[in-house]
Parts: sequence; structure tokens; C-alpha cells
Amino acid sequence: MAADILGISSMATRQILAELCGVYQKKTGRSVAFESVGGVDAARRVRSGETFDVVVLADDVMKKLEADGFLKPASRTPFAESAIAVAVRSGEKRPDLTSEATTKAAVISARSIGYSTGPSGTHVLRLMEKWGVDQSKAGKIVQAPPGVPVGSLVARGEVELGFQQLSELLDVPGMEIAGLLPPEVQSVTLFVCGVGARAVNEARARDLILYLASPETAGTKRRLGMEPPPR
Repeated sequence: MAADILGISSMATRQILAELCGVYQKKTGRSVAFESVGGVDAARRVRSGETFDVVVLADDVMKKLEADGFLKPASRTPFAESAIAVAVRSGEKRPDLTSEATTKAAVISARSIGYSTGPSGTHVLRLMEKWGVDQSKAGKIVQAPPGVPVGSLVARGEVELGFQQLSELLDVPGMEIAGLLPPEVQSVTLFVCGVGARAVNEARARDLILYLASPETAGTKRRLGMEPPPR
């Protein structure tokens, strides 16, 4: 039987949405089914005309989807903010992330760097360019395939340092979180909920979004590596 509310999101919000939607289902009796995939793939599927009641992606992507008619007008609602963290293989020495200078030194000396296809990856590539890291050197900078956590590359020893949203690095076996990027080079991504233009259950979608953005969800967001957006 089809769920009452169908949604799609990037991998960054997968755990939070799974937990919050479970609570919402118990509160309301309405079933929710979210599919979490790579952010690029999620946006492509929305644009291709697939039917989703709720879409949860990075704010810049959501603005473009709304502008191009793939979201209900004025339905974008801030959901959560996510900072970029750095991961190392379990038991390995943690890099010094106290400043831009120490972080740059750690990156330059690292054997290899892993990054994602999402907004954190875009930011990391800009940092590499700013710091003069040779991106043409084979194996130095490795992009994880869409939907694959960078942490899994770190855990398998395929990259020495992994950069991704903190929420996507939590609970990946075989690796440890060394810390967040320092404030001067940090990039915080705002994730946003919106109602799909082809939503079948618009009223229920809007009710779910109200819950996902409500103050009572703040504790879950923080526990799973994100922060509630400023109100």
C-alpha cells in the first residue's frame, strides 16, 4: 500500500528524516516514505517529473527548483543547518583543525582527500583551489560516488582525510570524526523542505513540513549532527 506522503531528500538529511517521520507517523497515523539519494540525483528526478509530495534539499537547489516551477510557490521552509566535518580512519592520527593554516597544512600533507558530490564537496574544491592543492595529481583528491558516504572511503583506507556534512559522517563504522572545519573556512549548508509541484497530498505535505520545522524537532536534529535553522 502506498504511503500517505511521499518524499525525496539528499543523503545528508536521511537519518533525521527517518527518525522524525517515524515520530510524525505515530502522532498522526499517516504513513511517510522518504527516498534518500545523492542530492544531484534527487534534483534530477524532481525535474524529470516524478511525483513527490515533499522535497528536502540544499537551499540553493530548492530555490532553482521553485523558480523553474518544480515546487509549489512559497512552500520552501527552512529545515536544518549542517556544517562540514573531517574524518580519519579509526585509530589514525587526527589532523590539527584549529585554524585555516593548520587545516591547510594537514590537507597538503595528506596522501589523499575524499569529498562528496553535494554542497560540502563544492566548498572543499574551492578550498583546494585557494590553497593551491594540485588537483591533477592522480589519487590526491577523490570524489565519492553519488549516495556513497565519504566516510566509507575513509574507513576502507581509500582516502586519508574525508570531508562531508557532519550528519553524513556520524555512525560510519571504521572511521572517526576529527572535528569540524575551523570557522574561517567553514561552510554551513541550509537544508529546506518544499512541496512538490505535482504533490498528490498537498495538505498533508504541508502539515508534515510544519512538524519537521517545529521547535520540538530541534533535539533530534542536534543529536544527529545538524542544527535547527535560526527562527
